Amino acid sequence: MMYSFMHYVFISWIVSACSASDYNVDKQGYILYCPCMGRFGNQADHFLGALGFAKGLNRTLVLPPWVEYRYGEPRSIQVPFDTYFQVEPLKEYHRVLTMETFMKKIAPLIWPPEKRIAFCYSVRGSGEGCNPKEGNPFGPFWDTFDVDFVGSEFYGPLHYDIHHHDMAEKWNYQYPAKKWPVIAFTGAPASFPVQLENRGLHKYLKWNDMIQEQANHFIKNNLPKGGFVGIHLRNGIDWVRACEHIHQSPNLFAAPQCLGYRNERGVATTEMCFPTKDTIIRQLKRVLRNNNDIASIFVASDSNHMLAEIGNALKRKEITVHKLDSPKPHVELAILGLANHFIGNCISSYSAFAKRERDVRGLPSSFWGFPPERPASHSSSSHDEL
Repeated sequence: MMYSFMHYVFISWIVSACSASDYNVDKQGYILYCPCMGRFGNQADHFLGALGFAKGLNRTLVLPPWVEYRYGEPRSIQVPFDTYFQVEPLKEYHRVLTMETFMKKIAPLIWPPEKRIAFCYSVRGSGEGCNPKEGNPFGPFWDTFDVDFVGSEFYGPLHYDIHHHDMAEKWNYQYPAKKWPVIAFTGAPASFPVQLENRGLHKYLKWNDMIQEQANHFIKNNLPKGGFVGIHLRNGIDWVRACEHIHQSPNLFAAPQCLGYRNERGVATTEMCFPTKDTIIRQLKRVLRNNNDIASIFVASDSNHMLAEIGNALKRKEITVHKLDSPKPHVELAILGLANHFIGNCISSYSAFAKRERDVRGLPSSFWGFPPERPASHSSSSHDEL
């Protein structure tokens, strides 16, 4: 009996060792980070930047889970990266692996608990170090993987723009992989909104089969035959309050996707941030007038979908208006990505995600209130009627 038990232990050790050896340790090192700013749209912007940054430093990017906040939950929820997206397409651009795989297979070999150092630009929070687990979602994120840190490393004045400077060389000189096999950032090593040079990386970010199938199923079984227009209405109370500051913040959130990174295409307006009902109906009619095969409108919204208002305004055209029965932001984004035309919000990073995906596919998009309309004369007002 003793022999059998020892034999079992030995075989288990062999299986575990072989399993770990399936993943060759990247001698160029790894980048970890907490996607701790904002909700999905912001995290997606940061992800593209982190992907470009990892490529520039030639380190494997560890794909963090998505941080989500659910009603009634006091702490953030960490959802594995591949719950929504495929991992393999990203490897066409650069080396990646999921956080779950890294912690299970790689961390025991090169990142033991006594060597876990948190990286930040300067002192964060209370105390003297990075305080990487102070606050929500910082603490819950690292707790998900039982990670504690034993020290802090301030990397300032280094920064993340590896496109216009010799920054990658400076990072690798100061933090060689042999001495620093893992660089674990307290936040994303990326700018927000996404840097212009990293926008094109969206082509490697592909929905997984589950999300894509749900989107296709809804379109096939709920929308009438013919084309459809997808629209995003950002109108929750938090957004209303944010838009009140639009004139003091010309580059608020994702505004550069419309206005440029130096406001070279104008300045943000309230109508871009929080369009009126008249603007929404007028722009929808304009799109429908230029697309005769449109049979329906699909609405994604964080609050008011305006189904009745839009439906009444378009009833002469017999256009039907739809939304998901229950909120599923990622499925909604996948649906918006498949629309014949998309109208989004210049300021919203959620809209920016849909716009980037459609750009990759060569599909047309436009934005509420952009470019700003000239005041309509009485003689031309009738042209917006169907």
